[in-house]
Amino acid sequence: MPFKLNAARRHHIPKQRHQVTNWAEYDTGLRARGSLTVWFTPEAVEAWKAEPRIGRGGQPSYSALAIATALTLRSVFRLALRQTDRLIASILQLLGLDLPVPDHSTLSRRAETLVVPRPRRGVRPCTCWWTVRG
Repeated sequence: MPFKLNAARRHHIPKQRHQVTNWAEYDTGLRARGSLTVWFTPEAVEAWKAEPRIGRGGQPSYSALAIATALTLRSVFRLALRQTDRLIASILQLLGLDLPVPDHSTLSRRAETLVVPRPRRGVRPCTCWWTVRG
């Protein structure tokens, strides 16, 4: 009898309130939920490589846009840094783009100076993609 004690407070899946009559559209919609669409505008492809540095120090290979794109995908899919650079490489390969891919150590180092907003659960996403500190 103890399993019936909290029966009223247990979470139960509610019954469907309406009947599906358009199964073809419903099935297509369910399949579309798992699709991932990624596109790069020509401006984004041009901005992928970093501008040359004027001051002292090594030249960066990737722009803030490239690092922010990788870090955004990392936060969306909750990936490790090594998995993130492989995801970016596979996306660029599928798109047929010949762009260099930032490795995990570059992502880690540049993530310290680049802030990528993380959308909170239940809150609309931020309209800005990234901000650069310093």
